[in-house]
Amino acid sequence: MAGLAMILFIALFAYGGSYFGWSDPQGWVQLSLVSAFIFGIICGFRVKD
Repeated sequence: MAGLAMILFIALFAYGGSYFGWSDPQGWVQLSLVSAFIFGIICGFRVKD
């Protein structure tokens, strides 16, 4: 499951703008994707323990 999440994150981060058609000149969408992914990892480790 973690591998699938990593692949989806990389695909959205790299090709999401062209696929979904959003314009992101300041990079806020990519920043929110990175933040959500990092917070998901942190929450996953906290629940796992």
